[in-house]
Amino acid sequence: MSVTLEHMNRLSHSTSPYLLQHADNPVDWWEWSEEAFEQARTSDVPIFLSIGYSACHWCHVMAHESFENPEVAKFLNENFVNIKVDREERPDIDSIYMEATVAMTGHGGWPMSVFIDHEGRPFYTGTYFPPTPHHGLPSFGQLIQSISDTWVERKQDILQAGERIISALENRTQEFDATDLAALDDEQYLEYLRGAVNGLQESFDGENAGFGGAPKFPPSMVLEFLLRMTSDTRVGQQAGFMAFASLERMARGGMYDQIGGGFARYSVDEAWVVPHFEKMLYDNALLIRAYAHWWRLTGNPLAERVVRESIEFLLREMRTPQGAFASALDADSEGEEGKFYAWTPSQIAEVVGAEFADTACELFEVTAAGTFEYGKSTLQLLTDPQDPNLWSRVRQELFQARSKRIRPGQDDKVVAAWNGLTISALAEAGSIFDEPEWIQAAEAAADCVISVHLGAGPSPISLSRTSRNGVPGKNSGVLDDYANMAEGLLTLYEVTGEPEWLSLARNLMDTALESFDDGNGGFFDTAQDSEKLIRRPRDFADNAEPSGWFSMANLLVRFSALAPSDFLQLRTRAEQALGVVPQFALRSPRAVGWGLVAMWSLAQGPWEVAVSGPESAKFARLALLSPLCPEIRWLQGEADHAQVCRFTICELPTSDPKELGEFIGLRPHLRHLIAAEE
Repeated sequence: MSVTLEHMNRLSHSTSPYLLQHADNPVDWWEWSEEAFEQARTSDVPIFLSIGYSACHWCHVMAHESFENPEVAKFLNENFVNIKVDREERPDIDSIYMEATVAMTGHGGWPMSVFIDHEGRPFYTGTYFPPTPHHGLPSFGQLIQSISDTWVERKQDILQAGERIISALENRTQEFDATDLAALDDEQYLEYLRGAVNGLQESFDGENAGFGGAPKFPPSMVLEFLLRMTSDTRVGQQAGFMAFASLERMARGGMYDQIGGGFARYSVDEAWVVPHFEKMLYDNALLIRAYAHWWRLTGNPLAERVVRESIEFLLREMRTPQGAFASALDADSEGEEGKFYAWTPSQIAEVVGAEFADTACELFEVTAAGTFEYGKSTLQLLTDPQDPNLWSRVRQELFQARSKRIRPGQDDKVVAAWNGLTISALAEAGSIFDEPEWIQAAEAAADCVISVHLGAGPSPISLSRTSRNGVPGKNSGVLDDYANMAEGLLTLYEVTGEPEWLSLARNLMDTALESFDDGNGGFFDTAQDSEKLIRRPRDFADNAEPSGWFSMANLLVRFSALAPSDFLQLRTRAEQALGVVPQFALRSPRAVGWGLVAMWSLAQGPWEVAVSGPESAKFARLALLSPLCPEIRWLQGEADHAQVCRFTICELPTSDPKELGEFIGLRPHLRHLIAAEE
């Protein structure tokens, strides 16, 4: 197989920045397509499948070491068909081959390197392979030589191995044991939720907060559950301690960008000091919401500062020209991980001046030895500054100086699911903190996703997962695209009262119910009319973001409060989807955090606040400040009033903000807002 210029530019028209990064490699890359598989059959060569994403540091490393190497590329081109996949564009493909990689090697990650046959069956899997043998790993060159030789000499053995692997994976997939939630009484229900809090306590890091050891990811969905459980009479105190301590330590450590706002993807150490520097849209959307809810509960000024700074970061650095939000910022700049974010004492002194250098270094934990690499330190803020004015000035000076550095690359593709999470966060935070600009940004993002992504597939109600520069990708939306976008639109309705958001949200939810139903109470990750792969992915467990399965469950619970005619139907469907949660609530609660949130909502309500009249927006904002997390229904009517309902029981309507505040359990630090609404 020879490589032509046409082949080398095969990725150049992709809507994926990750694929575009590889468009000029000497490797003859193909996008995932039937044409690529047909080429492999015609040439009778195996397929090398490389999966990664644009902000992945080690993906860049392997690309530079191997995929830019002419000799390696020549061998790949002559002996393989090479397919490059962006895991964020095709989570279905990523999920299938990650399951195989973990099963075969005991671990997974990116870059993912998978060798598959002409039917897509994996026969050898791995992640990063170095350019020379290292720590027991063969070099990538040795690996591909061995794979090619085995294909030529023992092809039948390879094909049989692929069949055995797929058969083993199929046997591992069994129907999930489900609990009939409708048969539980209130106390049984609460016991599962309380058991989850106790289970989380077992893995809680009492010294550094968070859960487990290094690397430490922000446990966004678990924190949302714990924040809700603070009202419980038996475990509320321990739930609050774990949530508040984790939120504070994350915000004070190096994983949070102390001068620019926003969170990195995770901490490589257990004390939140050194981040893996890439910034993901979904992490920041989820954490903005969690910190807004922390402030709603406690009024903690750190929580408010994090929300404001993180939203400033999103609006400044992540918004696309079309009004939606980009996927990620890279970990690297100038080919070096963290170079944009880390500092030495001399660099600090150069910016703030010798007079304030020691104070600034002490404030931000910048040391001569460094907390990161090459004598550099990540910035932390372990205690509140004694001189807030000095801190503000130093922070601004460092920010301005950093702005002159070469910035990390931006993955500017728009992912529907992650924009849905961001729309929810901006709309809700905009209402909680009375910031109309944030709500307007949420509306602009929703307009962009709906106008570009909706109807881009085979039907008017189908949703494309990604777009770039206003052009939809060729990939179909998966379950979390529908569920998260629907929730974002539902939140916009509750904040603004605009009925078209509610209608669009209902359409997306109904489409998902029809297209992703697994027939056993749960959901597939891909639609019934999507591309047929070797397996149809189906997984309820959360990962770094909520699973599509649990996102749908939360959506169903919320909609049940706003659709009286469908109340029982939607609630029953939510209970079916959440039947998998109880068994994991007691033994692996970190895997089902978003499911526990939905279970809590089922146990508590639904709560609903119906508002009407010219002052509806003021009543709606008070309702959104409630820790009961009620749904907001906007009614037509001239009279100003709000009515609180739980299950099928409603209080008398009231036009008195104080009375509404009492009904919805408004916290003491928010009661001054009632006077402003009167």
